[in-house]
Amino acid sequence: MASGKEIRTQISSIKNTQKITSAMEMVAASKMKKAQDRMMASRPYSEKIARVISHLTYAHSEFKHSYMQDVEKTERVGMIVISSDRGLCGGLNTNLFRKVLKEVSDLKAQGVEVELCTIGKKATSFFKNSGLKIVSVLTDLGDTPHFNDLLGTIKVMLDSYDEGNIQKLFVVHNVFVNTMTQKPTFNQLIPMKAEEVDGLDHHWDYIYEPDAEDALSALLVRYIEALIYQGLVENIACEQSSRMIAMKSATDNAGEMVKELELVYNKARQAAITQEISEIVGGAAAV
Repeated sequence: MASGKEIRTQISSIKNTQKITSAMEMVAASKMKKAQDRMMASRPYSEKIARVISHLTYAHSEFKHSYMQDVEKTERVGMIVISSDRGLCGGLNTNLFRKVLKEVSDLKAQGVEVELCTIGKKATSFFKNSGLKIVSVLTDLGDTPHFNDLLGTIKVMLDSYDEGNIQKLFVVHNVFVNTMTQKPTFNQLIPMKAEEVDGLDHHWDYIYEPDAEDALSALLVRYIEALIYQGLVENIACEQSSRMIAMKSATDNAGEMVKELELVYNKARQAAITQEISEIVGGAAAV
């Protein structure tokens, strides 16, 4: 059994750690509310533009954009993986990376190569040693990312698609369900898939100004940028929620460890006192 001094040192160390995790829990709770507000503020725009694109997939336009045309053969795909810059957020990043690796494994089994664009330090450091090709990296966006910060990284992937280097583009990120639940999501950005829309039982076309090519090119790029930005703010909200839960769990576990060590310390102290009394009584009897 450890000595009383060693146990007291352990208890003191754990209590100091408990103070840190408790402070991190409160900071994460404060940031979580702000992150959720940003996420909810951006959702209406992304949902509306997604609905517009869904309508366009049903339209019979004379001009058909390359982003809306299925490819005959897929040899290489691109993935934009959105993670956090910092750790201590439970299994948030690990679950996401596990999903990416599973999809990569399935694609490679079909003879399809994968190129990655990583957003966040954790994704960059994880996939750097995975053997996968990373064509673009973006880190240090902070808790309040700006839409313009993503444009260069997104353009790299869109240019790769336009040049024929990749035939499909996906985005992978965590979706905020509630404070306790964050779900890794894998979505195909291009070619865009037609989705069922209520009330659309016929096909039509729009009147475009100045023309269909210019209007669709600008709209579809904006649509992709909006989805990726929404994925980023969703992931930040997930990060803060997961960190708050992880730090609360760590604080509670530290409290349980302190209780157990205090019990061990009291037993050790009681045993030492009992031994001293026994020695005193034995000495007195000998005299």
